[in-house]
Amino acid sequence: MAGKIKVTLVKSTIGRLAKHKACVAGLGLRKTGSSSVVIDTPENRGMINHVSYLLKVEDV
Repeated sequence: MAGKIKVTLVKSTIGRLAKHKACVAGLGLRKTGSSSVVIDTPENRGMINHVSYLLKVEDV
């Protein structure tokens, strides 16, 4: 059974690579300060690892 992770966008995506913007959107984040709860899967972990410098990650 997979757990859940809360991700919060703490830095802006302005001027970032298109792939990084796509990862942020794929995690359900839009504006700086927005949060989303995602399922802890290898796919989501991969997206989080790509843009970890933009995010704050917490276990739920």
